[in-house]
Amino acid sequence: MNQSLKMAQPIFSSPVQQRPVYNLQRLGDALRRNRRFIIGVQWAVVTFYLALVAIPAFLPLPGTGSSLLNNLTLLAQFMFWGVWWPFVIISTLTLGRVWCGIFCPEGTLTELASRHGLGRPVPRWLKWGGWPFAAFVITTIYGQLVSVYEYPKAVLLILGGSTVAAVAVGLIYGKGKRVWCRHLCPVSGVFALLARLAPIHFKVNRGQWDAAATIHPAPVDCAPLIDMRRMKSSSQCHMCGRCSGHRDAVSLASRLPGSEIVNLKPVEASAWEARLLVFGIIGTAVGAFQWSSSPWFVAIKTQVAGWLIERDAFTLLQDNAPWWLLTHYPEANDVFTWLDGIGVVAYIGTMALVLGGWITLWLRLAGTLLPGSAKQNARWLAYALIPMGGLGVFLGLSSLTVTLLKAEGIVMPWLPEVRGILLALAALWSLALAFGMLRRTSASLPRLLFATLAVTASIAGIIAPWLFLFYLW
Repeated sequence: MNQSLKMAQPIFSSPVQQRPVYNLQRLGDALRRNRRFIIGVQWAVVTFYLALVAIPAFLPLPGTGSSLLNNLTLLAQFMFWGVWWPFVIISTLTLGRVWCGIFCPEGTLTELASRHGLGRPVPRWLKWGGWPFAAFVITTIYGQLVSVYEYPKAVLLILGGSTVAAVAVGLIYGKGKRVWCRHLCPVSGVFALLARLAPIHFKVNRGQWDAAATIHPAPVDCAPLIDMRRMKSSSQCHMCGRCSGHRDAVSLASRLPGSEIVNLKPVEASAWEARLLVFGIIGTAVGAFQWSSSPWFVAIKTQVAGWLIERDAFTLLQDNAPWWLLTHYPEANDVFTWLDGIGVVAYIGTMALVLGGWITLWLRLAGTLLPGSAKQNARWLAYALIPMGGLGVFLGLSSLTVTLLKAEGIVMPWLPEVRGILLALAALWSLALAFGMLRRTSASLPRLLFATLAVTASIAGIIAPWLFLFYLW
């Protein structure tokens, strides 16, 4: 009996002894061991989130003399759009989807609902790859129509509605899983793309996993439904740490920022992810951040309004739409006409098509210079533009931070220079990723150079709208 125990002991202990223990690995293991503490943090965030979403919607709009220090509505606006979301973008670029796995209130609530729900299997229609693109575009445009950045009722409608939908999905599908987060969350696709750039990730040693199959038979409780054994990308990983140390094959590790993109193969590129990046994160988001400052928007709307007045056609000039359809706050002198609503949708849609079309044109040209399918190559090269897309969302959201701080008397004269530096760094990062991807192909040097120039042209098109917004208008 003793002999058999002595023989069995090395089988279980040797993998642990052979694996070096690094600081990041210890951190990942700590996340696994301290689940109760993390759950406590999650519910604290849920409480804070629900209070900021719900309470200001039932308070009067801020009056003259209101500030962040004496008005809950302004404080909630600043917390959501001035601090929360800009730095969620930064955290995803640097730490992966830590926000999703540890802090996101919708993830917490949908997982809880799923533990006590019907537990139905995820249907095929819900797994459609286009949902993240559709959800992001619709939510972004609708948010502009109801002025979600300015008014608490719109925040309750959009963010609160999203939370209710997350709970409803959890009550129906999965068993203790985050089906909403994986397939339907409006920003899940954005985070999935940005997380590919993060310098830390949970790495799976496939050989060690298979070798330890008889030692650790219990499966990983992976809330976002990842096949851990085959996980190569951090795009869907929520960085919750539940899998850390599993079978001695999963560990938190460092990597070069963007190395996942450089090592991506053309056949691994997703058409829907490329569309989300090019026409959604870049095209739609730029239009959404730009329209309210655009003199073109004002000029075209004025001409159309004059044309309607000359013909006694006043239907589109009426401002009788409800607040949940178009912005309607007479007490704040902020009311959208039907023409305003149509103009916003047209402007954002046009910007998405023009900017997305420009990018697609140059990427397709670059794709024709490489071996294989030009269409597939264009999708693949689109991933190099993730730094530009991520920075654009950050710049757009941080401009709200700047506006809110200006209202508090805080002026930042160095802001134009910082924005220019960030744009330059993002452009250089995207170019570096593209060059790293291109050099892995078998194309000749002249073709690689022309393909790089084509990618450069697409990046120039992305920079142009930000130059107009920050420096020319």
